[in-house]
Amino acid sequence: MKKIGIFYGSTTGTTESVARLIAEKLGVNASSDVHDVSKMTAELAGSYEVLILGTSTWGDGELQDDWYDGIKILKSMNLSDKIVALFGCGDSESYSDTFCNGMGIIYEDLKESGCRFVGAVPDAGYTYSSSVAVVDGKFVGLAVDDMNEGDKTDGRVTEWTDMLKADLS
Repeated sequence: MKKIGIFYGSTTGTTESVARLIAEKLGVNASSDVHDVSKMTAELAGSYEVLILGTSTWGDGELQDDWYDGIKILKSMNLSDKIVALFGCGDSESYSDTFCNGMGIIYEDLKESGCRFVGAVPDAGYTYSSSVAVVDGKFVGLAVDDMNEGDKTDGRVTEWTDMLKADLS
């Protein structure tokens, strides 16, 4: 499998936990290849063939704070040889109208970068009213609502990582 780096922005720890679960399911070394995005450099991100990028959504559907600098770094790079998979954490009950928008913002910021996105997930089975992370009936990556649907997190991550394994082999 290709060399995978997982970068997450996490304020409360949920997105970090999901990042570590994804690493476990993919066989990625959590101590060397799972990174807080606040520590991202172009050199570090450039050392991976596959970037798995995760964020939570805050406020009125905004990115997690650490991602603002992370996005600048990624946008300054040549990503044409990179494969990118996204995951987002959100609250579909309290923030149904901005569910996992942070993931959609990363997608919008990087879609013209030349990278190849993998890991889109059908929005069937999710309860939300609106999300910029949905394109043509699919989330641009894995959407997780660990707050209200924590019982579904492990299964959703397993299904998604199995799909990624097929895309990355």
